[in-house]
Amino acid sequence: MSRPAPPPLALTMGEPAGIGCELTLKAWLGHKRGMPPFFAIADVAPLRRLARRLGLAVPVTAIDHPEEAPGLFAEALPVLPQPLAAPVTPGRLEPLNAPAVIDSIRRAVELTRAGRALAVVTNPVHKRHLYRAGFAHPGQTEFLGELAGTNEPPVMMLACRTLKVVPVTCHVSLGQAICSLSTELIVSRGRITASALRDGFGIAAPRLAVAGLNPHAGEDGTLGGEECRIIEPAVAALKALGIEVSGPAPADSLFHACARRAYDAVLCMYHDQALIPIKTVDIRGAVNTTLGLPFTRTSPDHGTALDIAGQGVADPASLLAALRLAGNIARRRRINAAPRRRRR
Repeated sequence: MSRPAPPPLALTMGEPAGIGCELTLKAWLGHKRGMPPFFAIADVAPLRRLARRLGLAVPVTAIDHPEEAPGLFAEALPVLPQPLAAPVTPGRLEPLNAPAVIDSIRRAVELTRAGRALAVVTNPVHKRHLYRAGFAHPGQTEFLGELAGTNEPPVMMLACRTLKVVPVTCHVSLGQAICSLSTELIVSRGRITASALRDGFGIAAPRLAVAGLNPHAGEDGTLGGEECRIIEPAVAALKALGIEVSGPAPADSLFHACARRAYDAVLCMYHDQALIPIKTVDIRGAVNTTLGLPFTRTSPDHGTALDIAGQGVADPASLLAALRLAGNIARRRRINAAPRRRRR
């Protein structure tokens, strides 16, 4: 007996004044290259106007329910309407539209948790802009954790074809990152990462590498004591959990092509230690995916690009990769969960 077709992906609007609308239109144009069906949660009228202005042959069709999207997807971009409060001017932030951006994310999560969408894919948001509308989180990752009600904070992973990195500390200053680093935090991030690599990426025995914090991984404490006091005990604890893990390793020699063959993902101690190498390796194809949620979420690994919004030059490569990865992870998770459901 064949499995029923999975539901479509839910794509949020992102910042309306940024490149999210253009990326959404261009992503639909890529649907003939193996793109999984998706629907956008956005305002229909600005999408239609932008498609006309940029000369993109994208029919935009409003839908009432996500279930309509798969049947329409081959011929039109399905959009679940999320009205904006004010007109959109590319490159110019409009505070009145911030609540709709937040609601778009919330609705995508609700539909995914209800089984009406396969996964959440988020277009880039302008976080400082959202703060004025009451957004109280450092980023979308933390907001998704609140919506999901997770016991542990979700984990941000950046992934491309040849590299996966996880920042143990993320959207905080470098000084605060060092102060907040702990053995328990590294172990939590490592455990969630290993589990996600098994369930979502199909890696039966994940291999984790752990980066040092200080130059040369501290050189046995002569260049800093965090490796000895914090990171080495975390590596030992992860090994005790049965996870294959190595480190702490000097970060300056951890990301070249030969080194990448020895692990499946790297736990990095702070934001830029993770994002600089992956954006250097694959700036166009890197995807942000959130681990530790009861649903799948991915996002392109770039910002709103207000400076080029509305000009027709935005590159959809990262969003295309995010949509494909979301579909692959979510389908794999559904298959892995099916035996557990049957056993119950």
